[in-house]
Amino acid sequence: MQFHDIDSFYTYLQSQQTAQKYLLNCYKRIDGVDAEVKSYENCNVFLYYLEHGRHYYEAGKQLDMVIKPVMFFYGMAHLLKASILTIRPNYPESTTVLAHGVSTRKRKKKNYTFLEDEVKIQHNGLFPYFSEHLFKMKNIPFEKITMNALLKLIPELIVLFQFEQDESLMHIGEIGDTTITIHKSICDDLNLTENAFMKRLEGYLPSIETMKSNANDITIQLNEPFLDVKGPFFVHSNQSIYIPKDREYFYPLSEIMIHYLLLYNLSMLSRYEAEWWGDLLTAKPDLDYPLIKAFLSITQSKIPLLIGNLLYQNK
Repeated sequence: MQFHDIDSFYTYLQSQQTAQKYLLNCYKRIDGVDAEVKSYENCNVFLYYLEHGRHYYEAGKQLDMVIKPVMFFYGMAHLLKASILTIRPNYPESTTVLAHGVSTRKRKKKNYTFLEDEVKIQHNGLFPYFSEHLFKMKNIPFEKITMNALLKLIPELIVLFQFEQDESLMHIGEIGDTTITIHKSICDDLNLTENAFMKRLEGYLPSIETMKSNANDITIQLNEPFLDVKGPFFVHSNQSIYIPKDREYFYPLSEIMIHYLLLYNLSMLSRYEAEWWGDLLTAKPDLDYPLIKAFLSITQSKIPLLIGNLLYQNK
């Protein structure tokens, strides 16, 4: 799916009539829901979630880096709520789901660095809610995670980590390929046998026709093109597919979840850690600055695309 297709779909949804029709089709697939009634009830709030979310992104692109994280975080939250509403017609069911669903250390340590900072997952709130309902992840595979671990799972940032001789993703193919090739060194990196590694991947791949192994590579022939990329696989904006090659980062996460956690922490820093945030943007003291700058450039276009694709697939 190219960006102009998703952009056109966002434009299509910008009326009460088209929003209601779209929700009607979504709700017809949900048992026990009066699709006609709920689609009319929800079409305006769905429309506003999309409009406000996109306005936050467009405004954020024009603003100084000082305020970008706040704009992108709230833009993302609005787009996520629109997506949730397509499958949860009674959202929000309670006030417990309205919190962010994640927290960070309130007082920063001396010599604080963003890469070493952590976020902690909460039991209630938007993050666990959308992770469960949009991505079928009721149990998040960690309680805390560092910013370094999250950034290393974003394919567009590979080149920056390569400059540090610190690369955590392995290229395995392209969107639409029917053959993927994985270097066997990944089994050593993950401390898994070849069979155990393949067992982990099977649930995230299209059906496998054949699998061949030589001294260096595992070549997997698929029965259909690899289009629905999920689990431990991540997609670069150029359509290349990657997999984590480090045991520490081998998580079956959606990239949408990763961007949410990063933007949450950055938005908190920009709002409540003015001295550190100001020093970062003016003095540019360490690797934190180029990684944060690159991430903000990536997320401003990639998240509307990824969430738009979720909406498009649900039409």
